[in-house]
Amino acid sequence: MTLILDGVSVRQRGETWLDDIHLELPNGMTTLVGPLTAGKTTLMRVAAGLLTPDSGRIVVHGKDVTGISVRKRSVAFVYQQFINYPSLTVYENIASPLRLDSGFRKNGIDRRVREVAELMGIAGLLRRRPAELSGGQQQRTAIARALARPVDVLLLDEPLANLDFKLREQLRADLRTMFADTSGVVIYSTADPNEALMFAARTVVLGEGRVQHVGDVADMYAHPPTLAVAATLSDPPLNLLPGAVRDGRIEVLGASFPAPRAQATGHDVMLGIRPHQVRIVRGGPGALELPAEIRLAEVTGSATFLHLLLQGDRHLVAHLPGTQLFTPGETTVAYVDPAHIFVFDEAGGRLLATSAADLGGVHG
Repeated sequence: MTLILDGVSVRQRGETWLDDIHLELPNGMTTLVGPLTAGKTTLMRVAAGLLTPDSGRIVVHGKDVTGISVRKRSVAFVYQQFINYPSLTVYENIASPLRLDSGFRKNGIDRRVREVAELMGIAGLLRRRPAELSGGQQQRTAIARALARPVDVLLLDEPLANLDFKLREQLRADLRTMFADTSGVVIYSTADPNEALMFAARTVVLGEGRVQHVGDVADMYAHPPTLAVAATLSDPPLNLLPGAVRDGRIEVLGASFPAPRAQATGHDVMLGIRPHQVRIVRGGPGALELPAEIRLAEVTGSATFLHLLLQGDRHLVAHLPGTQLFTPGETTVAYVDPAHIFVFDEAGGRLLATSAADLGGVHG
């Protein structure tokens, strides 16, 4: 099974929501990750047949389905906001798509409903109606209904976003196992890069209605090909600092480190630093030293987010392990190993270096 979006564009109210999308998604799970307004829901609505593109076509298993009604497609859609039939029991909500499928006989329907309900942890709620359920139970019912009948294309639009942390963790593991050997195309949308990394599936990074990159999410995280991809896959947000190439080194706020090979003097660059790579205790030799003023320390219990003000009114956030106490207004020094700095060109479109080896060695 293959889903192809061939040159798909969508324009609404004078704005471009999807811009010339070209994707070929094979069977199995694909994670669609991007920030709010990236176009994720629009793309999934087009793939489902709920929205007709202004240009391009949708091809499922070799058949152009662009003009075919969603009712005539083999597709299921789970929204972030759960949708259930209020007058039906949980059992009947899950069974409803099966009753429209001639391939399921009465006994087959009952067996499948109970299988999916058990998987979603709602087997004891089958006689209840949606109004008698918690929000998490209602969302699990909506997911169960979508999973009950095998379909060519299954679309899940941030389906776990409104669930509590423990349940999200459990369902991620269950869904990952379930979709490992599926014969259909599954697209799972999320704004959470950590969720994309946990699924470890084929990943599409979407931003401003465009495909930024497609590939292995772990590789994209370790070696982001563009600034946009690096920013999308960073949570907490990526620290960005301007730099300049001069005499074979990259200068940043009074500090410097060796520039990537073949970079001409005078070029401006953008440096990306993940918060967990910022230290306030000196590490190995060659670390950048950035004098800073402590502005705020946010303690979450398992971690401390330290907000720092650098020279030139530049801001830097350090993600430190555990509970650490700091006094706002005090001065400190932020240390960053150049081997953990991403260096991008002026357009943010090309990664120049990702490791000390690429830099040709690190010096103070």
